[in-house]
Amino acid sequence: MSDDSLSPTLDAATATATLDAVSDPVFVFDAAGVVQYWNAAASDATGYGDEEFAGATLSELLEGVSVDRLRDAADDGTDTLPEAVLAAARGEGVAVELRVSSVAAGEADRFVVVTRELPAEKHVTDDRQGILDRMTDAFFALDEEWRLTYVNDQASEVLTAAMADPPDGSLEGLTLWEAIPDAVDTVFYEQYHEALASQEPVSFEAYYDPLDAWLAVRAYPSPTGLSVYFRDVTERHEQEDALREREETLREVHDITSDTERSFEEQVNALLDLGIEALGASSGALSRIDGEVYEFQAVRGTGDTEPGDTAPLSATNCERTAAEEQTLVMADIARDAPELTEKAGYAEWGISCYLGAPVFVDGDVHGTFCFYGEEPRETAFSEWEVTLVDLLSQWVGYELTRRHTRKRLEDQNEKLDQFASIVSHDLRNPLNVLDGYLELAEETGDAEHFQQCRDTIDRMEALVDDLLSMARAGEGVEEVAPTGLDDAVRNAWETVETANASLVVDADVTIRADADRLRQLLVNLFRNSVEHAGPDVTVTVGTLDDGFYVEDDGPGIPAGEHEDVFDAGYSTAASGTGFGLSIVTDVAEAHGWTVSLANGESGGARFEFTGVEEA
Repeated sequence: MSDDSLSPTLDAATATATLDAVSDPVFVFDAAGVVQYWNAAASDATGYGDEEFAGATLSELLEGVSVDRLRDAADDGTDTLPEAVLAAARGEGVAVELRVSSVAAGEADRFVVVTRELPAEKHVTDDRQGILDRMTDAFFALDEEWRLTYVNDQASEVLTAAMADPPDGSLEGLTLWEAIPDAVDTVFYEQYHEALASQEPVSFEAYYDPLDAWLAVRAYPSPTGLSVYFRDVTERHEQEDALREREETLREVHDITSDTERSFEEQVNALLDLGIEALGASSGALSRIDGEVYEFQAVRGTGDTEPGDTAPLSATNCERTAAEEQTLVMADIARDAPELTEKAGYAEWGISCYLGAPVFVDGDVHGTFCFYGEEPRETAFSEWEVTLVDLLSQWVGYELTRRHTRKRLEDQNEKLDQFASIVSHDLRNPLNVLDGYLELAEETGDAEHFQQCRDTIDRMEALVDDLLSMARAGEGVEEVAPTGLDDAVRNAWETVETANASLVVDADVTIRADADRLRQLLVNLFRNSVEHAGPDVTVTVGTLDDGFYVEDDGPGIPAGEHEDVFDAGYSTAASGTGFGLSIVTDVAEAHGWTVSLANGESGGARFEFTGVEEA
């Protein structure tokens, strides 16, 4: 066995003899601050015998030192406390420095304290009062009649604030309960009396209402009175309260967002109510931004705004939130962003503070999730408050994306069902017709029957082409670009067999569109006009405030059939496939446009497209 594996041990007698041989006073205190051991040098330095040491406390033997200071010194590795006063049975105490270490003793630690008298040149002060006054803890001493015998500067400030009629001079000599009658029958009163009666130290934390403060108190009794150390821990309690409130808020967020019994609208409203309460705001809103239009999709709180109301985007603070694609934080708009005070949101609606985050759907800004108030905040929004709004906006964006994805899947499934129906019905019918004419052609050799076969094959090809067009029309538009509507109309017209039809174009505007898909939409509209209004039809294309229209001068469509014409397979022409206007609808919706059917000036069909963004 190597020497490194040997651990030196001492029996109790040898350990005692060893410590008695140390020239510096050595003490061992338990976790409550009661002395458990002292060496011979400690007896010599203090003049205390066993009777005086028995039950003595840390504060009685080393003024200016608390158990917490010992623990901190032992835990953080500093080991040394620079100055304290070692008590003495006769005369003034001695200024000493301390070396501290902790040792495990069952379930609690004990503290070994070695003291060494400070040379005169190292004394910060030779005055015991000076040492106590420099303590970070407030400290005061009471005699057995509850008279204040010593009060350090920190304690004096607190006690004076608690007194209804504080004296101009020293607090020493005042009776605690007479000077502060509001403290009678409080936890402080009860604990101090318990400590003095039992001669056992007490440690507690309590709220003192007259000071609106939480105090952490340690009181050490002696036969002649009580030594009390305390510190203001209000900030820690406020932090703990804030953490509890945040945990409760997060639990509520979880409960709301995981509640499958609520609709999405109900969930959003509940989150807005929760945010208003957590932030101290007056209102909250989920918005949708469409071009330069700001729409309130959900709104809670004060004010007359209702879901569905709109405003110019430029009037809102959310314009900046959306443009910068990041959270906008303004506790006082006039101070934090004076340039925004010219907006209607501040100048007319009175919004003076704002916290809002962008809501992303499929990677694009859908709108904002924001909170605001009519009064500027006295303090800035905290990091936690900003994080909360970010969290709520992200959930809303996720849920909207999920709903959009589900809607796309439902639409795709519906289209697949539609394709299956077309394949099984619309293609099967011409196949049956083709089969019949082929039999007749074989039997008779009549050229008319062969022509019927060719016409049927042409119809089948048209059906297949339209099916492919429908499949592509239903796909989302990936990219849009500035597209001249006039050029797009003329190019599409050239690809259609228009016979003697005429085209009138008054559409000198550039829109944002997928040029190929726009041409597909226009071609189907032009074919529809020629097929249903005749070869001499005149087709007019013009602009609207937020879109364009395509109109013909044909017989028009009966009002009762306006909705039906957009259904796949609907046609009043014998040679039509019935898919042209369905393709038009799919292309329009893929761009985010709305298509509607109206009667033209001459009674013909007029297709209007709105929600079109100009470039």
